[in-house]
Amino acid sequence: MEGLIGLGAIIAVILLFFVIPGIRVVNQYERGVILTLGRFSSIKTPGLRLIVPYFQRMIKVDIRTTPVDVPKQDVITRDNVTVGVDAVVYFKVIDPAKAILETTNYVYATSHYAKTALRDVTGTFELDDLLSKRDEISQQIRGIVEVQAAKWGIDIEHVKLQNIELPADMQRAMARQAEAERTRRAAIITAEGEKAAAAAVAEAARMLTEIPGGVNLRTLQTLEKISGDPNQKTIILMPTDLTGIASKVLGKH
Repeated sequence: MEGLIGLGAIIAVILLFFVIPGIRVVNQYERGVILTLGRFSSIKTPGLRLIVPYFQRMIKVDIRTTPVDVPKQDVITRDNVTVGVDAVVYFKVIDPAKAILETTNYVYATSHYAKTALRDVTGTFELDDLLSKRDEISQQIRGIVEVQAAKWGIDIEHVKLQNIELPADMQRAMARQAEAERTRRAAIITAEGEKAAAAAVAEAARMLTEIPGGVNLRTLQTLEKISGDPNQKTIILMPTDLTGIASKVLGKH
């Protein structure tokens, strides 16, 4: 009986100090990096896992896509305009062992390397290109960060420029430029409309002169439109040559 009690005590001690402390749960979106006496030994997949306590250590790594904000950077463009640019980087750990062994903090390292690449790339563009070629700039930043991140077992999925802040005087200058451009377009549209209207009037006049009695008919139609009110007086202007002929005729009589 005493032997069974002693055996049970030994089993309880083993469970308490060796089995229970070694139980680990790895979630579906995680991988467990195992270090045995400080050396990398294996990767644990999701599920209930057992390690040797005091000799082994598990570091869990999230393998889901992680967004990281790149803080706003003051950048001088190629045409010497100071702007504030920020971005967001989406990355995913594809090699948990490298992510733990090659850098002390892979999230921090990726964010700061992306910040450096953001300054380097945006500084090579002029302001107009910086505003209009965001996708191209994002791809260039991604390509630079991706080369270094691959050494850390990280895949850069996407880089997106978010905000480009301009100085106040530059914003006012661009607003004046945009207003001037709208005024120019309005003047062009008005001129094109007048040109089209003049062409239509000329075509209508040509048609009236070609048709016998067309001018007289058009004159009567005009008089009918303007004489709707009986109290309205209508004055008809006649060419000077016709008035001269009329005066001669009346003078003879």
